[in-house]
Amino acid sequence: MQDPYKLLNIDRSASQEDVKRAYRKLAKELHPDINPGNEAVEQQFKEISHAYSILGDTEKRKRFDQGEIDASGQEKSWKGGFYRNHAGTQRGAKYNPFDFGEDVSADDIFADLFGARTRRVRRPGANISYTVPISFLEAAQGAKKRIKLSDGKTLDVRIPPGTEDGQSLRLKGQGMPGVGGGPAGDALVAVQIQPHPFFERKGNNVHLELPVTLQEALLGATITVPTVHGNVSMKIPAGSNSGTTLRLKGKGIEVKESAEIGDQYIKLRVMLPDRPDQELRDFVENWSQSHDYDPRRKSGMS
Repeated sequence: MQDPYKLLNIDRSASQEDVKRAYRKLAKELHPDINPGNEAVEQQFKEISHAYSILGDTEKRKRFDQGEIDASGQEKSWKGGFYRNHAGTQRGAKYNPFDFGEDVSADDIFADLFGARTRRVRRPGANISYTVPISFLEAAQGAKKRIKLSDGKTLDVRIPPGTEDGQSLRLKGQGMPGVGGGPAGDALVAVQIQPHPFFERKGNNVHLELPVTLQEALLGATITVPTVHGNVSMKIPAGSNSGTTLRLKGKGIEVKESAEIGDQYIKLRVMLPDRPDQELRDFVENWSQSHDYDPRRKSGMS
């Protein structure tokens, strides 16, 4: 696994905002929706998403910089794996190699080693944290993702529809094994949602900036619009302008557990042709000579 700083092409002194900005730039270039069927680019996209799952999380970035976790996000072993087995300590607490928890003291451990202690200590196993990158649409619609556990086994994780970025899913009993017959710990799976090329989530609503032609805005039209649930038809009122916002009710994020569903808001952006021809230029020039048209006057800019 490559160094996440090199994957995102940033220095170790970069701010968290710089990390986010670098990831979003690369994600837009390498997103599978922009590069369909390109397996090499898809692999690059997965790698930068994983790098961001480490550097985009302040605590994980700190632990990586301190050498506590590796580039894959896994705990680094310490003297035969002791550190890994005790990696589930309280978040943010400084790791102490001789801190054995409230139920076991250093004297207890040494007594066990020299046979002076016969009573077995029963302790639950430590929790293990994982990060799984998913696409915007997988988070909106729900999905099933496969993760590789620390013992090499694989496990399918169900991502509920409406999952939010950073949300943690608990897999009971999939963490480190217990001690002395204690129960296994849990696996905590943090969801890292990749940005979408044109959808943006705000609460349970989805926002989209939609380019439209001059004639569609001026004369009105019925066009096809993408939503997280698939394409739908939408009517553009005649005389629409850049900045006009239309709403598609019930086409936002649906959260199954709460039976809530958001809306989709479409902000229109009127686009001229790439190369306006002379006929259009002549028409606008003749029209402007007999029409007083100053959009900046209303806003007090002229």
